[in-house]
Amino acid sequence: MTDTEPTDTPPFDAARLAKAVRQRLQSLQRSGVSSIQTQTGQSVDLHQLQNQLQHIQQHGLPEVQSAALQPSADESDTTPVDTITNPPVTAPAPPNPTPATTPTPAPEPISSNSTTPSTAQESQVMPSKKQAELDIVCQEVADCTACVELASTRNKTVFGVGNANARLVFYGEAPGADEDKQGEPFVGRAGKLLNKIIEAMGLTRDEIYILNTIKCRPPGNRNPTPEEQQNCAGFLKRQLEIIQPEYIVCLGAVASHSFLECNTPIGKMRQQFFEKNGIKVLCTFHPAYLLRDPRRKRDVWDDIQFLMKDMGLPIPKKSEGVT
Repeated sequence: MTDTEPTDTPPFDAARLAKAVRQRLQSLQRSGVSSIQTQTGQSVDLHQLQNQLQHIQQHGLPEVQSAALQPSADESDTTPVDTITNPPVTAPAPPNPTPATTPTPAPEPISSNSTTPSTAQESQVMPSKKQAELDIVCQEVADCTACVELASTRNKTVFGVGNANARLVFYGEAPGADEDKQGEPFVGRAGKLLNKIIEAMGLTRDEIYILNTIKCRPPGNRNPTPEEQQNCAGFLKRQLEIIQPEYIVCLGAVASHSFLECNTPIGKMRQQFFEKNGIKVLCTFHPAYLLRDPRRKRDVWDDIQFLMKDMGLPIPKKSEGVT
């Protein structure tokens, strides 16, 4: 093929897009949403919409609609505004190198009042476009079988949940039994405690984003292996490139060590910010650890207040259920 020859346009995959949208609607239904409003103000029942999408996923679009999506020969040099095209799929980024077995110090902390570029403010990408890009990665995760053991034992992959334009991301360890059943991170006992922390910050789960180091539950709730983390590293990188958060809170030693590629004890990483790819990173204890040792709740709340001050959020006088 010469440089002047046109390239073929990828075919529109209605079934794949329908499946990705269905997964997003299922997440909304799990959070209690039963209907949504269109731009014209019309209320649409999510259950009915799910059925319509399932039909498209199984049988494709009706022929009259499918034909309408294909430009005629006279239109081949133009791009109609009502033509639906399949978003480009970005190739998975190369995996991060496996952490060294010898102790690796944490990156140099940065000052809490230092100024880092706000990529969330610099990039005014519409939330719907960001969510569409996340849905594509989510579908790739659902189809992934790189970790043979995890792929053969999982019920559902756990991609992540929250606001595609979030300033703040909570980064956990790995899905547990409850997450494996529901396909959403932090929905068990530890998740309920995390919800209280988020609410004490004056935020909701819809305003932040939550994800894990890996997307499948390790059998027996064991820690994810370096190889498993490596297999998921490309997905994580693409999620963060789409969301572009200003802050990430690493919950627990596994998440902190994996993201910052170090072996520093978690207790020595608290109350300070680290920088990675222009993002401020704070490390604190995992909510599951707090359930085992409630005395550490005060430490986590101190870390969260440290974060809130830097984010410019008001500090509440009471923190019921958190400390």
